[in-house]
Amino acid sequence: MKLDTKAMRYLTAEDWRTLTAVEQGSKNHEVVPTPLIAQLSGLRGGVHRCISALAKVNLIARLKNAKYDGYRLTYGGLDYLALNTYRKRKDVYSVGNQIGVGKESDIFVVADEKGVQRVLKIHRLGRISFRTVKANRDYLRHRASASWMHMSRLAALKEYTFMQALRENGFPVPEPLAQSRHTIVMSLIDAFPMRQISSVPDPASLYAELISMILRLAQCGLIHGDFNEFNILIKEEANPDAPEAAITLTPILIDFPQMVSIDHVNAEYYFDRDVNCIKRFFERRFHFTSNEKGPFLADARKLLERME
Repeated sequence: MKLDTKAMRYLTAEDWRTLTAVEQGSKNHEVVPTPLIAQLSGLRGGVHRCISALAKVNLIARLKNAKYDGYRLTYGGLDYLALNTYRKRKDVYSVGNQIGVGKESDIFVVADEKGVQRVLKIHRLGRISFRTVKANRDYLRHRASASWMHMSRLAALKEYTFMQALRENGFPVPEPLAQSRHTIVMSLIDAFPMRQISSVPDPASLYAELISMILRLAQCGLIHGDFNEFNILIKEEANPDAPEAAITLTPILIDFPQMVSIDHVNAEYYFDRDVNCIKRFFERRFHFTSNEKGPFLADARKLLERME
């Protein structure tokens, strides 16, 4: 989805109050009644002008054939609300190019007031009809249902929380800088997705490091759930202890909303899938096959028991 921020500069304070009112009303209404929008915004006569202005730039939308007059918040409107929060906090000053698009998210380069580049990740669950997402991911706890927009909020919050915990425990992940609604701002890392790399000088060493990372996660009680060449960045770093021009390849792990506990009912399936994804990729891309079997979740649990 395109992130068009041109209209932000033209929104008035009343427009933002109206947009926020639609967001607040969306907690209990799929379509927020117009009188409720007026009530929540604190505006009276001017609310209809604001509603018209917001609908014109697709930040809210009128639902056809609705039983009553009302509006729903669009993903564009939610984007604007998140960006406005970042603007007030001075986390984001400008939005640059889109650098990534996935089945469930959009990735953009942004910058703060000093021009320091960062990454903005926008979760967009429901873009493709993933009927299994709500079933496989434990965002909802014991709730029967939720909108894709609400799921996207939960995904962003969950990912941000995991990134903070992993960073604090020494895992190579981007630095989480800010979070609002369905979005996360994180540090920009100068690295290449592993899927784009055709060869490495020492496949065995990189393979061992990645398998070790899977085990380290399990020792912390976690399974990534999507540990593959799409969610691993490779950063090139000069090694001062090695011969001249020697480069060290450092893997950086990204994308965490699908992480689960090792106590999850399907933990063994997710753990084995993570391991096998790395095995298959190294066999196919680097023609490297490990002589060691596993590791298996039971191995990780034994290590965890020893630590306790």
